[in-house]
Amino acid sequence: MTTQRARTDRALNIVTKWRTLFTGWQLGTRPKGDPEGDAVRDHRELSILLRVELTALTGLLLAKGVCTEDELLAAFEHEAELLNKDYERRFPGVTAHEDGLNLDHRVLPWMKGWRP
Repeated sequence: MTTQRARTDRALNIVTKWRTLFTGWQLGTRPKGDPEGDAVRDHRELSILLRVELTALTGLLLAKGVCTEDELLAAFEHEAELLNKDYERRFPGVTAHEDGLNLDHRVLPWMKGWRP
């Protein structure tokens, strides 16, 4: 009989295999040991695991009546707005809107040297 920990570890191990496909989709085929490929694989794995964790926790909170769906959505809205403001402070001259990013002249100094 397997434990819940073993079943969970197996499921997480399987779902994170998608990191390789997503890396190839983003960068093209890269061998293990390629710095860019390894970095993207690590980031994709993190994104996959965070999605699993957030979805699981959200489902538990709602199922147990800890919060309502509207309360949860309002909290997501608040956090998204705070993060957007943090990004605007970090990248002066860039603002995000429903139709994309707007860049003004203040981006030129800190974008100098970025890859084309």
